[in-house]
Amino acid sequence: MGQVRARHAGEEALEGGRVSKRPSKSLSARKGAKPTTEIDAQSYSAFVSDVKRKIAEARHRAALSVNRELILLYWNIGRDILARQDREGWGAKVIDRLADDLGRAFPEMTGLSARNLKYMRAFAEAWPDSGFVQQVVALLPWGHNVRLLDAVKAPEERAWYAHQAIEHGWSRNVLIHQIDSNLFARQGSALTNFSRTLPAEQSELAQQILKDPYTFDFLSLGPEMLERDLERGLIEHLRSLILELGKGFAFVGSQYYLEVAGQDYYLDLLFYHLRLRCFVVIELKIEDFKPEFAGKMNFYLSAVDDQLRHRDDQATIGIVLCKGRNEVIVEYALRDASKPMGVAQYQLSPALPPQLQQDLPTVEEFAREFPLMSLVKMRMEIERALHDFMDDHGFAPTRPTGLSDMLRELHRRSLAPASTAQLLDSLRVMNEAAHGMDVDPTTAEQAVDVGTVFLNELQNLRGNGPVNGETS
Repeated sequence: MGQVRARHAGEEALEGGRVSKRPSKSLSARKGAKPTTEIDAQSYSAFVSDVKRKIAEARHRAALSVNRELILLYWNIGRDILARQDREGWGAKVIDRLADDLGRAFPEMTGLSARNLKYMRAFAEAWPDSGFVQQVVALLPWGHNVRLLDAVKAPEERAWYAHQAIEHGWSRNVLIHQIDSNLFARQGSALTNFSRTLPAEQSELAQQILKDPYTFDFLSLGPEMLERDLERGLIEHLRSLILELGKGFAFVGSQYYLEVAGQDYYLDLLFYHLRLRCFVVIELKIEDFKPEFAGKMNFYLSAVDDQLRHRDDQATIGIVLCKGRNEVIVEYALRDASKPMGVAQYQLSPALPPQLQQDLPTVEEFAREFPLMSLVKMRMEIERALHDFMDDHGFAPTRPTGLSDMLRELHRRSLAPASTAQLLDSLRVMNEAAHGMDVDPTTAEQAVDVGTVFLNELQNLRGNGPVNGETS
C-alpha cells in the first residue's frame, strides 16, 4: 500500500529490487498544454520596444496633465489674490500671512512660499486671458513661466517666447539663452504657425516637465521622498558644481556600496576623473572635522584601489567636506606617489598640489555649494535616525514612509522630540535643497542647526547620549 502511494506521488518506489524515482508529469503536460517554443529574438525585441513606447507615452501624458493642473492652480490662486486685494483693500502683507498658513497646512509643497505666491499674483496679472493660459502657458513648467515674467515685460513678446518654447521643446536654459540673445527682435514679432499642441515627448522641455519638483510637491510626493531621491538631491548640487567647472569628472554613484571583510560600507559620492585617470571619493560631514575622518577615508580609498582600480588607473583621490565654525573645511586625501602602491598611506591636506589645481575643485568652489549639500545630507541623516528610532520602539514603517508621516506618528505616540515643530518648519527648505533648488545659504545653515538639535534630542531619547549632527 505504501508502494502504491509512493508511485502515485511520483516519489521513490521499489522497482526490480532497486530504488528509483519516477518523474511526475509537469503541470503543462497534465493540462495538455503545448510545449514551450524558443522565443524569437526579433519578435520579442519588437514587443519590448512597443511596451516601452506605450509606457513612455503614458508617462508623458500624465506629466503634462499634472503640470497643466498645477499651472492652472497657480493662476487661480494669483487671480484670487488680485481680486481680494482689489475688493478688500488688502496690502502686500497678506501674502506673507497666506504663505505661513498654507505652509503649515501643506508642509510638503515647496511652491507655497511668499516669493512664489507673489509670482502667482504677477502670473495672473500678466496673463488675464484664461483661454490663453489653458491653451499655451499651462503647457510650460512653472520655472519657464517665472523666467518669462522676470525677463520679458512686453505681453506680445512674452507670448511669442511661450509659443516658441513649446513649438521647439526648449529647456529653461535654452529659453533663457534665446531671451538673452534677443531672438524675438532678430526673427520678427509675427507669430509663426503654431503647429504643435503639446511638447514633443523627447524634447528637453518634456523631460523638464517630467522631473519638475513643483509637480512632485503638488502631488504630495515632496516629503515622501525615498532615501535614493534624497541622494539624488545631494549629488545634484555637487554635480552641478562639478559639471559647471568642467574639470573632467564622470559620476559613478552615490551611497556606492563596497563589501570589505564581510562588512557593508557606503561611499557618499564616487566619481571617475577622465583626465587624471583615477577614482575620486567624496565624503560629506555636517560637523566639525575630526581626526578619525582621515582613517575612515584612508580605509575607503584603499578599498576602492583594491576592488575598482584598474592596473592602468592612478591612485584614488579622496575629498572630505566638513562644516567649520565659520567656513567650509576641505581636506584632500592623496597617496604618497614616492612609495609603492601597497605601502603608501593616504595623507589629508588642506591644499592641492600645483599639478592638481587645474583638475580638482578648490576650497572656494566647494564652499559655494556646501550649504545646500549639507542640508540634503542632514535630511538623509534625520530620516535614517527616525527609521532606527521607530524600529527600536517596535513600529518601524512596513512601506516607504516620508519624513513628515514619521514625525506625525511619533507625535501620535507622544515620542516626538521637543524640536519637532521647528523641524517641520524647516522641512520645506530641506525639500527644496533635496530637489536641487537654490536655497539662501543663511537659511540653509539655520535649517542644519535645527536638524542637529533634533538629532541630538532623538539620540538622547534612544539613550545613547548626544550626537553632533552625524548618525552614522
